[in-house]
Amino acid sequence: MRAVIVYESLFGNTREIADAIGEGVKETHPAAEVECMTVVDALPERIGRTDLLVVGGPTHTRGMTTGMSRRMGLKAEKQEAEKEKRPFTPEAGAEGPGVRDWFHDTLPKAHTGTHAAAAFDTRADTRLAGAAARGIARRLRSHGYELVAEPEGFVIEEIDGPLRAGERDRARAWGAALQVA
Repeated sequence: MRAVIVYESLFGNTREIADAIGEGVKETHPAAEVECMTVVDALPERIGRTDLLVVGGPTHTRGMTTGMSRRMGLKAEKQEAEKEKRPFTPEAGAEGPGVRDWFHDTLPKAHTGTHAAAAFDTRADTRLAGAAARGIARRLRSHGYELVAEPEGFVIEEIDGPLRAGERDRARAWGAALQVA
């Protein structure tokens, strides 16, 4: 089995969740080849044929990020870091394209046959936070993938994190529960 986990992460929280999901997949399928990669690195030739494609990203303005929402988030965090006189180091690729762009510009339609997929996001725990995972799931289906789990959200405490206590473990368990036919 080959599983690829593609993620967009600005501050490292979504990357942590992606890594934990990969650990969970590996727990259930010890012989599986599991690879986590940023959306910037997720070129069609690098993804290749997969038995399971998992895609995730942060939630901005109640859905998937946009170029503008990423720039605004990075700018706000940089200003906050300067005020507090602390370093600011965004994730590699944070200033590049996000998941929304990747679906539009990079991910080809699934090959013939069944292709399992799952969607996740990171989000604040507020009533109006929204969820990027629903949009990711919709785009996976429109690209010919079959969802093997309901879209899942993992909670962060602030815009730049940290993850809420227990979310990494919950992500590992969610990854372990992903079943591929």
